[in-house]
Amino acid sequence: MLRLFEAIAVLSLAAQPVLAEQPGSARMSELTYLVRQDCGSCHGMTLKGGLGKPLQPTNLKQWDREQLTQIILNGVPGTPMPPWRDLLSEEDARWIADALKQGHIK
Repeated sequence: MLRLFEAIAVLSLAAQPVLAEQPGSARMSELTYLVRQDCGSCHGMTLKGGLGKPLQPTNLKQWDREQLTQIILNGVPGTPMPPWRDLLSEEDARWIADALKQGHIK
């Protein structure tokens, strides 16, 4: 009976989604710089808005992590928001989405 429970536990762990690891500190610095400079050129250097919408946590509540990740990667058709898929991996975009929602990039 114990082996059955062990097998169930192993199978349930295998079914869990694998969370992306945090990028290394050098990559986090690069991504932070990219957001401040490249995104900041439209969203404001303090990310409080400009041509683009504000990117502060209170302004991002309506979108979840995956929605923001897709916006970052694919852009928003019909707006100046370009796709960043050619320059960022999905893991990079997820990290940026999390960092913006948590207010870690200012």
